[in-house]
Amino acid sequence: MPVFVAKATSRDVPVEIDAVGNVQAYSSVSIRSQLTGKIVKVHFTEGQEVKAGDLLFTIDPRPYEAALNQFQANLQRDQAQLINGRLNFERISNLFASKIAAQADYETAEATYQSAQSTILADAAAITNAQLNLEYTAIRSPLDGRTGNLATKEGNVVKAPDDMLVSVMQIHPIYVAFAVPEQNLSSIRRQVQHETLEVKAFASGDTNNVAGGILTFIDNTVDTNTGTILLKATFPNTNTVLWPGQFVQTTLVLSNLTQATVVPSQAVQTGQDGEFIFVVKADDTVEARPISAGITYEGERVITSGLKPGETVVIDGQVKLTARAKISVKSQDIGSNTNSTPTQE
Repeated sequence: MPVFVAKATSRDVPVEIDAVGNVQAYSSVSIRSQLTGKIVKVHFTEGQEVKAGDLLFTIDPRPYEAALNQFQANLQRDQAQLINGRLNFERISNLFASKIAAQADYETAEATYQSAQSTILADAAAITNAQLNLEYTAIRSPLDGRTGNLATKEGNVVKAPDDMLVSVMQIHPIYVAFAVPEQNLSSIRRQVQHETLEVKAFASGDTNNVAGGILTFIDNTVDTNTGTILLKATFPNTNTVLWPGQFVQTTLVLSNLTQATVVPSQAVQTGQDGEFIFVVKADDTVEARPISAGITYEGERVITSGLKPGETVVIDGQVKLTARAKISVKSQDIGSNTNSTPTQE
């Protein structure tokens, strides 16, 4: 019987779990004004990269400057009254000690002096609050990120804190959230205790731009509706391949099989008693050998038991074969392997 054959080889094979992930911003902030006022200047363009502390908006500062000046003037007035109250209290105290001033005059002078001290403290608090309000007229970015759609244009009056001005999202680094079946949870938790697990992500159909990250989050509960566990990976995203809200193909590299025995996946057949492979013997006959097979990676199947590297197996033409059938080898080319996404079984 004419057949195609290939030799079993040994190679390192990664154990991977595939899932569909959703890209999420590392941090997202909705910028709102803490003051009611008119926007006199917008200092950025929509979609611009900004740094923490960059000026985004300027609210008309004039009303708040006037309020600050008023409180500072009140402080100067009350400081003068404090000096006058202190001097009067000292004078009445001396007269009271000499039994010239009455008890009531002494108590009145003391109360006036203490009241002036309290007024100074209130003025200082009012000035601090006015200075804080004046600072709020300059709205700055709280983080490094990219600005979104500008919700309020220059010249509009914003009401604090209801009106949202713009959102800023941090995308360097960035998260990718994805869910895997709960049966993988134990192996993931076991591996993550000993090593950092790598995660790869790419947009559908864009295998040339594969982003690399690491697993950083395992949810604290399994979703009982879907039987999956939520995971998150963190990606540096330095080349901005990933974008918030985007759906991507994710691959979690769970472990690596060192020097595993592999054959082209089409060599593995399934019979009534399980999986088997036709192995070519030295006399050009075939043996239907039961095997235990593992994961498929890049068109090759890992054989966990029943086969050794170097043995020749049939990869095409098995339909007409029986045990101990005589064969003629047409090719030993394994270049017909097709690439496939690795799966865990």
